[in-house]
Order: sequence, then C-alpha cells, then structure tokens
Amino acid sequence: MPASTTKSLRVAVLADSDTRWKWGSLTANRISPAESDIRLDGFLLRGRATPTARQLEEVGVRADSLREVTAVEFLREMAKEQYDVLVLALVGGAVQAMLHGLAHAWEGRENRPVVVTGYVGVVYEKLADGLLLRHGADLVLANSRQDADRFQAVYEGVGADASSVTEVALPFLGGTAYPAGGHDPYTVVFAAQPSVPESRKDRTYLLNRLIQHARLHPDREVLLKLRSKPGEHTTHIEELPYQKLVQKADPPANFRLVYGHMGEVLDRTDLLVTISSTAALESLHRRIPTVVLSDLGVREALGNHHFVGSGCLASWDQLDAGHRPSPDAAWVARQGVAAGGPPSGGASYEAAFDVARFRITELLEAETLPALAPYYTPVTAPGYLPGILARHHLGPDGSPLPGAPAADKEPSPVRQIVRRAARGAYRHGVQRVAPVIRRMGEL
Repeated sequence: MPASTTKSLRVAVLADSDTRWKWGSLTANRISPAESDIRLDGFLLRGRATPTARQLEEVGVRADSLREVTAVEFLREMAKEQYDVLVLALVGGAVQAMLHGLAHAWEGRENRPVVVTGYVGVVYEKLADGLLLRHGADLVLANSRQDADRFQAVYEGVGADASSVTEVALPFLGGTAYPAGGHDPYTVVFAAQPSVPESRKDRTYLLNRLIQHARLHPDREVLLKLRSKPGEHTTHIEELPYQKLVQKADPPANFRLVYGHMGEVLDRTDLLVTISSTAALESLHRRIPTVVLSDLGVREALGNHHFVGSGCLASWDQLDAGHRPSPDAAWVARQGVAAGGPPSGGASYEAAFDVARFRITELLEAETLPALAPYYTPVTAPGYLPGILARHHLGPDGSPLPGAPAADKEPSPVRQIVRRAARGAYRHGVQRVAPVIRRMGEL
C-alpha cells in the first residue's frame, strides 16, 4: 500500500473584522499547497470592529481554534508557537505593525512562517499608502491582473522589491451560475455598504429610490442586503444604518431587509444593485445582471470609479424603466472574475491560485527564510512609522512598549463584560453622538 503524501500544515490567520476574517480564512485554504492536511488557528485582533458571534456565524468559515487577542498577545504567541503559514488579514497600518513586531519576535530564529497579506476586495483608494504598509510580507496578494500590475508599479516606483506581488483571485467567488430563465419572483437586491455613501441625505436618497422601485414593480421582490445589525461594526464604520432610516419610511409589502451570507442571497438574485461593493464582483462572477449606481455621480469618494469601462454603470431611472446591464467581457476578465469557464468552482478559477501555492511550497521547502524587511523603517519613514507602531503598543524596533496590554490567560468574565460594554459605548458614540455633534457644528 503506497505511503500517504498528505502533509500536515499549521496555518494562522490574524483578522480585525468579519470581512477580513472571511477573506483571510478562505485565502488560507485556497493558497495552501495541494495534498495538505491544514490546521487553521484564527486570531481576532481586539478593536472597534472585532466581529460578534453572529457575524462569525454568518461568515460560515470554521477554524480549529479561534480567539481574541491584542497585538502584543499575538506576537508572543507567534514567538513561542511554530506555524508554517501566517495570513495577515488586517488594515494596512496593522499589517505594518505586525511585520515589524514579527521581525523582532523572530530575530535569530532559523525557521519562521511564510507571511501572506493582501486586500479583502476592490482597491479603489489609498493605493500607494495601503500597499507600502503591506510591503515586507513574503506574498502580497493581488485579486486580479489589473491589481497585480498596479501593485508592482507602486513598489518599483519607490525602489521597493516587487517580487512579493502575486496574482490570485478573490477567495469567496463561486456558486451556481445565473439560470437562463431567472427566478420567480424576479428579485432585485441592493447590496448596502457601511460607509458609502456617508451623508444622511445620500443614504436616504438611495433607500427612497429602492422603495420607489418596489412600488413601481409590485411583482418583484426587492431586498435591502445589510452587512451588520445596529451596534455591530464591520471593516468600515456605519454611522447611519439603513435599519434606522427605514423606520421613517413606509415600504410596500414586497420590500424587506435581509442579512446572511452574500452567496445565499445571490442564489435568488436577478438584479444586483450597489454603489461599489465587492458584492458586484461576486455577482458578475456568477453572470448575474449587475448595476453600479451612477445617481450620486461617478466619483473616487464613492469607489464606483473603479467600474468605469465595466458596462455596469446605470441610474435608478434607467432601472425603473427596465434597463438590463451588459458587462464588458474584457473588463470583467481583467478583474479576475468569470475568467473563461464555469463560474461555480471551474478549473480556471481554481487555477488562479496555482502561482501562490507554488511560491508558498517553494518557501516552505527552503532551508531558511530571510528576515522580514518592510519598505518602511525608522530610516525611510522616521516621521510616519513610529506612530503606526505605537498605536499597537510597539516601539520603533518592533518590541512591545512598557505597559502594553497583554495576558497569558483568558480574561475573566468581569473583564469580558467590561470590554463588551466599552465597545458598545464606542459604537453608540459613532452612530449617535458623533452625527449630532457634526450637525451642531454646521449650524
């Protein structure tokens, strides 16, 4: 009987929100070398967007272990435990802090994990800033050919090593292709975003147009797909939840709010409408008619400028009149979606992760790996880097600062209650107090 070729692989994922946990954990599985028996340990970085149990359940990804940590706690764990691959699914500043912290924690160590990072979705703002904060990882994943070209250009433009840039695809694409006959009833889904648009006026406008569409088409089911419930935070802060705005409206019976896994909602969607959500790419991958709204303009602040050339830009007036978008095939392919073949886990989609798997296999088989070397150092960015590190209680050399919060055991029930109360108070301030103060300032 032939010997098993299955290799045991220890993978850690550090994430700071529900969407980044989804991206990081799914990416870890996609890029792990074939024939690997993966043990996945999840770490949730404590902060304003630490996901709730409901949000984690909605993501639907299972880990062998999952716990909440501070930055210093995580670095101590990485110093004593031996992992093969580490995925940093964090905002740019946190990635940079962890890279410097890990470099310090692993100093003098012969073997270290392969470090991977990237973006959870469409990169439409702070391209140079976010990329340079991620520089130093072994692999910086680009979700499309377009992103890979842009990432390499930024790194080469500042004289940084661009060899880490690795083209893949979004790890959560898939699902069944849109049926030729559509669904009954015809279902329109508006994928809301927590921070786009920001103003009450614009968010109320979008809600009213969605409700108006439901009234104009009583035979259609019109769904407002929400990312989080009031009091929960995701990757971005939501000051004006649609749940609150809809309380002042009078929607018809065929309009309703929905939560849950985006893939399950897309299973019954006939028309996906959004401002600039990554959900548009998920929808396009499944050949579902997809519209990116132009009502509020095509602007960098909204992120819908990313879809110029896609064939998906349209307004509510056009949708009310029966417009069906026709996406540009070349544009879609360049975004790494619906790339030649069936969208439901087809061979071409799986092949999108082959290069990453090959590079990780090479790095795992190397006798030693070089020390992590981010572009930002106390020499190249003396006025920027120390502040980024200090926010995570790290000194300029990546070492923990005196008094940094850390614990070697699970916090007591009382401490956990205090944390939840503090987090709730912060969210209350963001969603209720801050908007009032801004309105008063405008008087």
